[in-house]
Amino acid sequence: MKRVSVVIPAYNEAARIAATVRAVRELPEVAEVIVVDDASTDETAALAEKAGAKVLRLPANRGKGAALNHGVAGASGDVVVLLDADLGESAREARALILPILRGEADMTVARFPSTGKKAGFGLVKGLARAGIRYFTGLEVTAPLSGQRALSREVLQCVLPFARGYGVEVALTIRAARKGFRIREIPVVMRHRETGRDLGGFIHRGRQFRDVLLTLSRLLFELRRPGRESG
Repeated sequence: MKRVSVVIPAYNEAARIAATVRAVRELPEVAEVIVVDDASTDETAALAEKAGAKVLRLPANRGKGAALNHGVAGASGDVVVLLDADLGESAREARALILPILRGEADMTVARFPSTGKKAGFGLVKGLARAGIRYFTGLEVTAPLSGQRALSREVLQCVLPFARGYGVEVALTIRAARKGFRIREIPVVMRHRETGRDLGGFIHRGRQFRDVLLTLSRLLFELRRPGRESG
């Protein structure tokens, strides 16, 4: 039986981290849950540990990509699941991502959330991410920024290290697709905290746009250098 590890990067997620951890620990396929506390200033680490997660603490806030790199280094699973910390009870939907990998139907699965009917932003970040993935791989994807993914160990070894900041998912998709791995988007009924059309939301999306653009620029240089794989 293949072993499944769940890795959850978290920064100041005390409100939801315990529910998220409990939900994934209830899944019969999951053998371990690792929470990487990215130098939170609240009770995130303590609550995650109390809920049953193995907690790895970073001494300073280093961002999502660095937290994931730290977490997967300690994961023992044949399948590794990446989840956001704020999913709460809806994290149990991760089973829909895990099963296709275990059945050999996909090498990487990506959660596709239901539409909320609300417009959080103007779609600039998602549009940039989709265009970048299309440029490098020819793939048309619906959820280019989804952080909820399951990967086989083989995929994981080929895509590390993860990109910095919010460029993680775009680089992950591009690297996996160019290696010929099978990627499937899976509809799920997950819920997490949404950013709105307020100042905080626009600042968040501005950082996302910056990180995705920088990641695509680095990939353009990396993948066009002589001696690098080209697809």
